[in-house]
Amino acid sequence: MLVKIAWRNIWRNKRRSLITLASVAFALFFAIIMRSMQLGTYDLAYSSVINATTGYMQWQAKGYWDKQSLEKSFAPDSLQRQAIENTEGVVALLPRLESFALLASDKSETKPGFLRGVNAHLESQYFNLNEKLIAGRLPQSGETGVTLAEKLAESLKLNVGDTLVVIGQGYHGMSANGKYPVLGIADLKNPQANKSTVYFDLKELQFLTGAYGQVCAQVIIPEDHNELDQLKNRLTAKIDTSSTEMLTWREMMPELIEAMEADSAGGLAILFILYLVIGFGMLGTILMLTAERKPEFGILLSIGMNRLRLAWSTFMETTFLSFLGILTGSLFALPIALYYHNNPIELSGDMDAMMEDYGMEPLMPFSIDPEIWFTHGSIVLIISLIVSLYAIVSIFRLNPVKAMRR
Repeated sequence: MLVKIAWRNIWRNKRRSLITLASVAFALFFAIIMRSMQLGTYDLAYSSVINATTGYMQWQAKGYWDKQSLEKSFAPDSLQRQAIENTEGVVALLPRLESFALLASDKSETKPGFLRGVNAHLESQYFNLNEKLIAGRLPQSGETGVTLAEKLAESLKLNVGDTLVVIGQGYHGMSANGKYPVLGIADLKNPQANKSTVYFDLKELQFLTGAYGQVCAQVIIPEDHNELDQLKNRLTAKIDTSSTEMLTWREMMPELIEAMEADSAGGLAILFILYLVIGFGMLGTILMLTAERKPEFGILLSIGMNRLRLAWSTFMETTFLSFLGILTGSLFALPIALYYHNNPIELSGDMDAMMEDYGMEPLMPFSIDPEIWFTHGSIVLIISLIVSLYAIVSIFRLNPVKAMRR
């Protein structure tokens, strides 16, 4: 009975109820859209930077990350490697050898480049490197040939079948010069990597640089990238920490974390202001509702209605309105988030340049993580329930005689 009364009371003053419902719905709509845009951009940034550069965790020689040089490469101990592979939470290890060199062709000026020796099969399996190919293929095990990043290929004016000239310095200062056929071209979805990266087969780059059996890092593929700290602690206990170390992507790229956290803090500040507006808007509605209905409350109390039942009925009215507003705002936000999740906004101008500085693809996709809807819907509901306490307190403090005289 009380539920039916509460529902009917909502629509006694339709204009007031619709204004309250609309304020909740639009506030939640803007909160979801803004947070969806932020978190979607962060997810893209993390995935594009992590997949194109470090991976989630690396086993390296001590000091390599501070001074990235072939002289800091190491030959992984087979027993330690096996212990890491057998650790719970580890899916695989991907060996990488990395170096720098000058790149040239007969069609362009010399360009600096980043050489990366990889196992193409593992990189394709865990980082979808094969899906980034726009022409040709990746160098296979023991094969002489390279795959160029798209922008680097454009800069050097090279296509599949052309020849790349590499001029560099190898392990212990030996020369690292060679000519390699271009086997493929890949769009790495990372602006910085797209301008400089050359993929070699691992053994071929070891031969070119004279770093036989050496790697700069073993990339750890975790089962759950949200539990990296626990996994790092387990793996650190299984390696020789005097010469090697485990680093997570957060330790290798703290500037990216700082940039994302600063941006997130700004977004949360805006959300806080938005929720203050919601709260005061709903409080105004509750004040108006309570003031208008005091004579009614006085009559009901005078004829014997229990204060608790009256307060509960009023509380349900606010709850129903909040739920309707939350449902409406969520439904309006969902198709927009879905559309921009599948069709990200392309950034240009200063925003494009800023994203490239951080090595991110200049796109702004939306996230469709259900937690966004649940979190912000819950916040709006809690605000509305807190605000409704004013009406409940007023009912318990109401003098029926004075209320009816108004």
